[in-house]
This record gives sequence, C-alpha cells and structure tokens, in this order.
Amino acid sequence: MFIHLKDVFFAYDKGKESKDVLKNINIEIKKGEFITIVGPNGSGKSTLAKLLNAIYIPRKGDVFISGYNTKDEQYLWDIRRKVGMVFQNPDNQIVASVVENDVAFGLENLGLSPSYIRKKVDEVLEMVGLLEYKKSEPHYLSGGQKQRLAIAGVLAMEPDCIVFDEPTSMLDPKGRKEVLELVKKLNKDKGITVIFITQDMEEVLLSERVIALLDGEIKFDDASPLLFSDVSLLDKLSLSLTRIGEIVQALKKEGFSIPENIIRRKDLINFLCR
Repeated sequence: MFIHLKDVFFAYDKGKESKDVLKNINIEIKKGEFITIVGPNGSGKSTLAKLLNAIYIPRKGDVFISGYNTKDEQYLWDIRRKVGMVFQNPDNQIVASVVENDVAFGLENLGLSPSYIRKKVDEVLEMVGLLEYKKSEPHYLSGGQKQRLAIAGVLAMEPDCIVFDEPTSMLDPKGRKEVLELVKKLNKDKGITVIFITQDMEEVLLSERVIALLDGEIKFDDASPLLFSDVSLLDKLSLSLTRIGEIVQALKKEGFSIPENIIRRKDLINFLCR
C-alpha cells in the first residue's frame, strides 16, 4: 500500500484538555489513484493533507508513506520527496524572481548538476505550459499561471503523489480550468497519485473515489457517484449538488429510476436518450 493512515488522531494543543481535530482516521491509498477529499470548513481536510507530507505528526496512530513512518525523522526527506504539496495561494510557494529559477530552487538545494537542472526545469515548464515564460517574473503571470508554476516546482522533485489543498479556490474560471486540466493530465498520463481537497462538487467529478470529513471523522469513503446520491449527507457536509445532480434528483422525485452512477452530463443524456 502506497499511503496508509492507521488509527490516526491529531490535536493542535497537546495539553490534557486538548481536542482532537482528527479522530480515528483509517485510509489506504494505492499508487495512481485520484481521490477527492471534501468537508465543511474546520472538518480537518487541510490538517489531513499536512499529515501526509509529515508537516504534522499524529498524536496517536501512524502515517505510512511507501512504508516509511512519518514519525521516523530519518525518513523525513524521503517522505517529502514522495508526497508534494500545492496550496491555495500560489504566491506562498513562489520563492524566486524569475520563473525558471523558482522551478530550479529545490533541485539546487539537492546539489544536482547544472546540466541536469537545466534539462529538468525545461521539461516541467513544458509539461505545465509555461516554457515560453521561463525568463519572466512570476508577478506578471495570471493566477492560473502562478498556480501552474507552483505545481512545476513540485513536479521538478519527481513526487509519486501530489496533494492539492483547494488549489483553484483563488482562481478565476479560466485559471481554474487550466489547473484542473493539468491535474487530470498528471494523473492520467504520468501516473501521479492525486489527492485533491475541494469544497466544489464539480471538482469531485474528476475522481472515482471521494473521502468526506465531518468534525474530524471520516463519514464517507467510497465511489464518487454514491456520495452524489446521498442528499442528506451532502447537506450535513455543507455541499451543494451539481446542476446535473439537481436534475437527477428532480427526475427521481418524478418517478424516474436513474442508476446511482449517473452524475455527469453526458451519462445523463445517454441514459435519457435510451
């Protein structure tokens, strides 16, 4: 198993009266999976993300990444090479005044050869569609381009998994589309494991599996279509149905028998046409 969280509890305050932000979390993730994590504000989504990258260490229980326990400090660098992080605000991850230098930053810290760094920087910038901007200053980039630059910096380290913590929440529709297309490409074409935290049910459609958190506990961990069919749980999670989901629920109220896996526009059209 690539990622395994076993009986994990976490609290920010380690005192006797501390309240656990995450409680009894058990998750297994295989390489190459695309998983979305949903839940209302304060449910523990971002805390969970930081446990995967060993930014946080569980109060109780264990987090294993490729067999490495995040509690073992000797494996900290190995873990962070395997699991990269992309956050909401790309400005917080951009550290250099030139695009190509920003991508090279992590590689230079590893002491790699200039020729390798040059090749790798161009490779990942082309992958994210920013090669033509490699000599540009990051503050001239659009929001979507900045987020793709942040992703490029993570990709340069060749992670097996990338955790995206609401990476589109600060973007306009164009930037959001750019980032989502890139995320899908990384998972499908490169086989990178994607863990995508979101509060947008349209983005849940990207994944086949979804994990829902509420008050620090897992309330759902199953195939995405099953979550869309549980309207009462969606309400508890403060999540809204997609437009297609609303249509499906309305049709069901009118007596139509529609399979649970119908959550996408094309699938609903094909079903109704039959």
